[in-house]
Amino acid sequence: MDSKMKKIISTSTFLVQPGEFWYVKVSKFPDSKKHFMISQDSDEITVLTKKENVQELEIIKKNPQDWKLIALNLSAPFTAGFLAIVTSAIAKEKTNSLIVSTYSKDYVIARKEHLNKVVKALKKLGLKEAK
Repeated sequence: MDSKMKKIISTSTFLVQPGEFWYVKVSKFPDSKKHFMISQDSDEITVLTKKENVQELEIIKKNPQDWKLIALNLSAPFTAGFLAIVTSAIAKEKTNSLIVSTYSKDYVIARKEHLNKVVKALKKLGLKEAK
């Protein structure tokens, strides 16, 4: 990792979001205000939402795991290679994760039972946990 990336990582933080999340495939596009992410392509509509919001969805299929959401607050957004470094660090902990990016933040989505390993990987990398 070069010195520029080390500086960016050392001045960036992460925050585990409250609640547990579900990944579900739904039959129709839901009201977007209550859900973290809605993704639609030509084959399906996928929703990532807090567990307590699923009752209003028309679920076709649910991923069997519960998920935790970790916000990455990068000090220099759109930095090439940052997500590759993060996912590599998580993989070294023998776990996997999903990544979602918005305009100004990246999010790591980890299985609930792997949360401690993912947090360990982020700290080992040099990210600081926001309080």
